[in-house]
Amino acid sequence: MSTKLVPSLCPYCAVGCGMYLVVEKGKAIGVEYMTDHPTCEGALCPKGNSVLEFLNHEDRLKYPMKRVGDEFVRISWDEALDMVAHGLARNIKKNGPQSIGFLASSRCNNEENYLMQKLARFLGSPNVDNCARLCHSPTVMGLGAVLGTGAMTNNLIDLQNSKCIFAIGTNFTEAHPIVSRWAQKARDNGATIIVADPRITSTSWMADLHLRIKPGSDIDLLRGMMKVIIDEGLADKEFIDERTEGYSELDLNLKDFTLEKASELTEVPAAEIARAARIYAKSSSSALLYSMGITQHVCGTDNVKACATLSLLAGQIGRPGAGVWPMRGQNNVQGNCDMGGMAEFYPGYKKASDPKSIEFFKAAWKIDDLPMGPGLTSTEMTDAALEGKITAMYLIGEDPVVCEANINKTKAALDNLDFLIVQEIFMTATAKMADLVLPAAAWAEKDGSYTSMERRVQWIDQAVPPVGEAKEGLWIINEIGKRLGLDLGGTSARDVLMEVNRNVPQYAGMTLERISKVGGLRWPCPDEKHPGTDILHKERFSTPDGRAKMASVLNKPAGERTSEDYPILLSTGRIVVHYNSGSMTQRCASLRERDSELYVEINPADAAPLKISHGDMVKVKTVRGEAEARARISEKVKPGMAFMPFHWQGTNIITSDAVDPVSKIPEYKMAACRIEIIA
Repeated sequence: MSTKLVPSLCPYCAVGCGMYLVVEKGKAIGVEYMTDHPTCEGALCPKGNSVLEFLNHEDRLKYPMKRVGDEFVRISWDEALDMVAHGLARNIKKNGPQSIGFLASSRCNNEENYLMQKLARFLGSPNVDNCARLCHSPTVMGLGAVLGTGAMTNNLIDLQNSKCIFAIGTNFTEAHPIVSRWAQKARDNGATIIVADPRITSTSWMADLHLRIKPGSDIDLLRGMMKVIIDEGLADKEFIDERTEGYSELDLNLKDFTLEKASELTEVPAAEIARAARIYAKSSSSALLYSMGITQHVCGTDNVKACATLSLLAGQIGRPGAGVWPMRGQNNVQGNCDMGGMAEFYPGYKKASDPKSIEFFKAAWKIDDLPMGPGLTSTEMTDAALEGKITAMYLIGEDPVVCEANINKTKAALDNLDFLIVQEIFMTATAKMADLVLPAAAWAEKDGSYTSMERRVQWIDQAVPPVGEAKEGLWIINEIGKRLGLDLGGTSARDVLMEVNRNVPQYAGMTLERISKVGGLRWPCPDEKHPGTDILHKERFSTPDGRAKMASVLNKPAGERTSEDYPILLSTGRIVVHYNSGSMTQRCASLRERDSELYVEINPADAAPLKISHGDMVKVKTVRGEAEARARISEKVKPGMAFMPFHWQGTNIITSDAVDPVSKIPEYKMAACRIEIIA
């Protein structure tokens, strides 16, 4: 059999880089660069370069397994699927459909996620969610409230047209390395780069101005910049008058706020705040980039609203190089939300609480009844499981035992379930708690479409067969449906995509033939002649009246404050060689060589009185528990602050599970801790 190159996509972050898999005798044996891919131009980050190390790893799940005592026993697919159907039916009969929770996967394709949320709702459960709850649910809610659409306004290539890039709460050179190519092109073209981040990072190294803000003071900084823009006459009044609402309320909100007060609250010199505001407002095209440093707070939704409002105030939106770029973390987190994998929305962001949405999908799906939402979010499902209100859960490609905040609470919640089904490619920490484990095909082993952070929808064909008896998610979900007497429709990804074309307006023109071409199309794409949308909001916003709604927000105290017992503020984030729970990257030897263990960055001023030296093993303790980590003494973190990457299970034992009341995201970025050397 000859060697062939199969077009594919990187399965890690949401940049959506293209690649070719070198396939020989049914196995992927290499990666070739896709130089004509518009987003990456052939480049891949360390994770993308190492994808075959986990795809071909010996730990891949190959057979269905059920729990027998403390062990797992291999079973047939027939037995496994019957167990799922009987278990779900039993819980519905005993406790009602609202007793079941579903977590769709942002690592799976659009078609699988569309069918997953359809299964949940056909069974009468509104409780379907995904990992966006833990990273960018404030983007969906915040940008949705201000601009009408909770997605990136421009595209990654367009960054090269920016004359100012303002990055706040994002370390994109590590979390989304390929994005730095376009930021660097902008810099080469004369752009000024401003970075607001408490830490010194590889992103701040490329900045012309680094604002080392106090953790949790993002709104104070943004309000300070807005105050300067208004007071110095830099607001785009024509844009504001023609295309927005809420300016007078914003002006009143800022009336008694001073630059000096902003400086006091953020610990950033007033002159630097003013300089940043002037550069951002005066630039012919300013881009605002943010990520989880903005969203993972009890005021995450308000943080996002403030980012969007700053862009409106300066008229920096709806043009090449000017807009808001939320930097999303998983390869299909955008698509999962688009497909209705959220408690608040049916597909296409039709509100689950709106009777019109219910009627639309009852007609589209030819079903007599569907549940009104909103359902429980993933964080609310944890609480409900502890209370015995959620008694069964079906999880696909999610690892809450590593990824949720305060995971001791999560473990207790999962332990309290009557029935837990986990569909995965590896035996993750969550899978080890399951009653039933279903082996799933990985991205290269199935057909389907994925939607990147820039709304780019791309199709890939199966490159290699699934390992062992692993199955595509579509097959598994359909077979479960059949055993429950449900006809979910669409046994192939092609068929499901055609249904998505009919029922999700943003995807109406995204046929298989069109999105199979290198680079795909960006939504909204309302018909088959539409070229896709590079830049949102050029002429009108996605609100009912076409006008953006400026938000007047105030900062909110963190859910947890430092104290004498817990004097150091702990934050978390990504590092370049690892990804989310680490289930994939920690099985890649080339990546593990770079970073193989959990560490904590501590400022020398904090380490010295604790007699902690670089390389010591320490315990990091919060009120929720403790984690062991290797100390890295570094000026990267400010005094009174520590940083831990979240790719190891220990980190989220100790993070705060205080939540934003709107988006229900936990406050991963603000936990009070103390650090002790291990004798």
